[in-house]
Amino acid sequence: MKKKLWAILSLTLLIKTISIAQLNPAITSWLQNNTQTGFYYIAGNSTPISHGILVNCQQVRYSTTSVYVNATGMPAYKVGPYQDNNPNQAGNQNAIFKLPLNPTENTGTKTATSGGNIGIFINGVAMFDYRDGVAWNTSTNAWCGGPGNPTCPGGAGTTQSWNRDAIVYEKLGFDCAKGHPAGTNYHHHQNPSAFDLDLNVISTVCNLYDSDGLYTINPSQHSPLLGFAYDGFPVYGAYGYANTNGTGGITRIKSGYQLRNITVRTHHANGTDVPDGPAVSSTYPLGTFREDYEWVSHPSDQSYLDEHNGRFCVTPEYPAGIYCYFATVDANHNSAYPYLIGPTYYGNKSGAKVTSVSESTTTYAQPLPIELLEFKASESKGIIRLNWITSSEVNNDYFTIERSVDGKNFTSIGILKSKGNSTEDTYYQYEDKDFPQGQLYYRLLQTDYDGSSKYSKIIGIQGKDATHKVTIFPSPSSEFIAIQASGLVTSLMRIQLYDLNGSLLRETQILPGSTISFMDIQTLYNGTYIVKVSDGSHNSMHKINVVH
Repeated sequence: MKKKLWAILSLTLLIKTISIAQLNPAITSWLQNNTQTGFYYIAGNSTPISHGILVNCQQVRYSTTSVYVNATGMPAYKVGPYQDNNPNQAGNQNAIFKLPLNPTENTGTKTATSGGNIGIFINGVAMFDYRDGVAWNTSTNAWCGGPGNPTCPGGAGTTQSWNRDAIVYEKLGFDCAKGHPAGTNYHHHQNPSAFDLDLNVISTVCNLYDSDGLYTINPSQHSPLLGFAYDGFPVYGAYGYANTNGTGGITRIKSGYQLRNITVRTHHANGTDVPDGPAVSSTYPLGTFREDYEWVSHPSDQSYLDEHNGRFCVTPEYPAGIYCYFATVDANHNSAYPYLIGPTYYGNKSGAKVTSVSESTTTYAQPLPIELLEFKASESKGIIRLNWITSSEVNNDYFTIERSVDGKNFTSIGILKSKGNSTEDTYYQYEDKDFPQGQLYYRLLQTDYDGSSKYSKIIGIQGKDATHKVTIFPSPSSEFIAIQASGLVTSLMRIQLYDLNGSLLRETQILPGSTISFMDIQTLYNGTYIVKVSDGSHNSMHKINVVH
């Protein structure tokens, strides 16, 4: 009897092991597509243009040790424009990426990340580290490397003492989804979410050129799996379990790096004496260089990451635990150094672009519960109608319709039963008859019979009773300014005054039921200031002049 029971248990364990191997997220998580092409923007034209290139990944193959992903490197979200006059346009990489299926810790000397690809997002887009290819030439005391600068000592790729941070210096060159091309290689250095969905919006590119980004940060949910580093370990977004064992609720996962307390650049954080970089100044503030940061351990707080920007922890895709990197952000959801992966990999780096596959592989056919052809919104006679079309459905149970006033926090407003299984175009419509004023956002949550679910893209529409226009007067002013709404305010309106360096100086509100508020400016210096007005769905910026 004991032998029989042991045999049953062994067989069960074998089946379970095989099942887990077959469901390795490094095989199943890639976004596959062989029909949809994408769009791009050019500066000065707010209408997206079709580039005719397939988006996301086209094929996934795997062996016992590796996974091979064919991808164009082009995302499904719109790319461009790159407003620092980047002459490049993203293009088809026609790439094959090889990654280890069973990543292992590097117990020897850690491998430094490098310029160019250090990993791949699940949509086939390249993952870059912190650098922009520009460094400080300590011999000439000037920039070197990158467009418009002399070559650095030793040539391209040679490690320099002081390396410039791409997020700081290339921000104006990122599109709405925080990406841009190197040559034709479109890539992200940081969290691949849209600028206008951050709590503190630091780029206005989305005002004219929208993009969804790969995902939307949700502080109440564990981040989805975003991609894999070249050592094979997964990369997640900004939020995860507070404790590494999967308990403690959801929290923002934090970088252990912080700016050093230095005024001169003579040594690295580990004490190594290096050729001097420029002193800390308004021209070269802290954060200019990667070496301006130091890593600090936080042993009592498991939400802080190690030197590689990762930790060993439980995730929804890896319930037994695995080492994971996180795309770190600050409390305002703005990207925080080292952004994706630290200066070195945790694991043995073996991933790379390859030109062919020389070993026997199995092709993974990704199950697609639905193929969403169209999702749009229109408003007529006080009703917002949401329409979408599916070209095929497999085990599709129902759609949950969700609405948001800020594009970040969504609530369910209805459920619509789906057809279930179909190979024909299926048309759906949902009517939202009770919606708030101002800008609105909608998305679909599609749920299968087995309980698994997936979000659609987010779409937006202006709801009834458009946002109030705001007038600010007098300008110039010496004593106070008045902020006047065009009508009775029905939801709190937040007023913030900034200087041209982005520092918040004053703050007030227009309360519901009111139309006006005042702000004292008597103690401000002469000059130009920015007034930001937010009503929860829209932000507007206004210039004022102070003259005493």
